[in-house]
Amino acid sequence: MAQATVCVMDASGELGLGLVVGLIQRGYTVHAVLQNHGNHVNKLKFDEIMNEGNNNKNIINKVKIFQSDPFDYQSIIDALRGCSALFYSFEPPQDQPDYDEFMADVEVRAAHNVLEACGQTDTIEKVIFSSSITAVVWRNDRTSMLSDLDERHWSDVNLCRNFKLWHGLSKTLAEKTAWALAMDRGVNMVSINAGLLMGPQLTINNPYLKGAAEMYEDGVFVTVDLDYLVDAHIAVLEDVSSYGRYLCFNHIINQTEDALQLARKLAPSTPSPPQSHEQDKRIIQEKISNKKLNKMMIDFEK
Repeated sequence: MAQATVCVMDASGELGLGLVVGLIQRGYTVHAVLQNHGNHVNKLKFDEIMNEGNNNKNIINKVKIFQSDPFDYQSIIDALRGCSALFYSFEPPQDQPDYDEFMADVEVRAAHNVLEACGQTDTIEKVIFSSSITAVVWRNDRTSMLSDLDERHWSDVNLCRNFKLWHGLSKTLAEKTAWALAMDRGVNMVSINAGLLMGPQLTINNPYLKGAAEMYEDGVFVTVDLDYLVDAHIAVLEDVSSYGRYLCFNHIINQTEDALQLARKLAPSTPSPPQSHEQDKRIIQEKISNKKLNKMMIDFEK
């Protein structure tokens, strides 16, 4: 079991909360950073876990809580002190929960501050940066590519702007900013580009879903379960040879029935459109690859 101390920021996000629990179970000590503008529902869940700690000394002894803000540089430094790794995922400000044309600037500034702080923290050995598949799939040539999309590909920021794909724009610019600063500051960074997170908080307003129909038709509409996403993050931390970007998903929506099931989950009251027998049986060819992550996960022991 691990004995290292690691930092999770933002621990009040759905992924962050899962990471705190998963890391404690593997023996890590966790600096759990609750951002001032984080998700209120998840903060309540986090409080519940801490309350359980009153009867579980393992939780109390393994978690140290920090209040931080990605725009408050000193608070980031304080949270990172003594940690050997950082798991970073961006949570939108509470007063701006929806992605728009201004969110890219917000997310870029946050990524810049966090990576700069990591560069100034001597104990940090690895940063696991949570990004998105939307930083990969939006390309002008996506339908004519001969090979599958993988970790080598980036979304086109101009295309994202033109079609108002604000989630893809924000994730692409923030991740590129993080990579540039990591290389400049000598920070060992690995990114995980995740598919649509299939958690209880998924709603039809999730910004990832903008352009979902196009992703579906292109064979790149992928999803990921929370447990698998958490395991992937921890695997990347523990594998000393991990490097670069990893596309993370464990399901692709490429059949009509899959798409209808998701639509019913997002909007239960929406009637299903009539489908022909041929359409029901249609399977769209998968055009995205997560082989790099799958190869690493084979050796990961939960």
